[in-house]
Amino acid sequence: MDKVLARNSEENRQVVGRFAPSPTGPLHFGTLVAALGSYLLAAHCGGRWLLRVEDLDPPRVIAGSADDMLRLLEQLGFEWDGDVVYQSHRSERYRQVLDQLRSRGQVFDCNCTRREILASAPHPGEEGMVYPGTCRDGMKGGRSERAVRLRVTDDVICYHDGIFADQSQNLEREVGDFVLHRSDGLFAYQLAVVVDDIDSGVTQVVRGADLLSSTPRQIYLYRCLNEAVPEYYHLPLAFGENGKKLSKRNGDFGVVTVENGAQMLWRALDFLGQQPPAELSATLPAELLCWGRNNFSVAAIPAENRQVEF
Repeated sequence: MDKVLARNSEENRQVVGRFAPSPTGPLHFGTLVAALGSYLLAAHCGGRWLLRVEDLDPPRVIAGSADDMLRLLEQLGFEWDGDVVYQSHRSERYRQVLDQLRSRGQVFDCNCTRREILASAPHPGEEGMVYPGTCRDGMKGGRSERAVRLRVTDDVICYHDGIFADQSQNLEREVGDFVLHRSDGLFAYQLAVVVDDIDSGVTQVVRGADLLSSTPRQIYLYRCLNEAVPEYYHLPLAFGENGKKLSKRNGDFGVVTVENGAQMLWRALDFLGQQPPAELSATLPAELLCWGRNNFSVAAIPAENRQVEF
């Protein structure tokens, strides 16, 4: 009976998706793809769609870009549920969770530099180097700057991605104990994103495929906090003719504006494999979003990164 009740509760749980851009520049085609994919998948499931501004790293934040992005999303017809969450306002909450993990002995202080880690790492991992556990039993040397790392175990973290299928990673061998609080005093992305999604009740995470390798760390942190893990859908990345990922660093290349908004939305739908009718490229953005909600198919999204020409 308990298993039946648990299954029914899971099936009846409302889907809550989210879009979480970083305010480091104007809305870009790659960011629009993430916004559109997360929006349509949440709508397809009859769920809620939240918006969070990931302004966790002040040196990278461009003043005014968050407001500009939110205004443009509204002009393109996107509607989100509830208030916008700003990570820069949530430091006390992150500290509370970090203290909770410390009280359980799940984190430790580390004053290793990147150069020291690179020199002593057993082999390179997906993030460039595997932390070798140098400070697990106490910090070495007298350096005052220190990070806080989460202890990991020698277990394989497996999960099924809704687009890229089965994924797995051994955190101890491929990543090592990872940082939750940086030596410069800033909270790390891995901690903030998990705490934010837990507090917002997020059940569906839709984002770019460049974060596939980060997901096992986040799943491990969910388990450390005894929280339910959301479903993951990683969208293909858009690449330019030079074979590099389209990003805000490309300047005006691929930037979304009010003037080209409908065309960019049509391109984003097409990039996600939805095959929008050609005549819709000249319609209003709101009509494109309506077509997307009525015709969305997650099965049509390609599980491979793709080149885009502008």
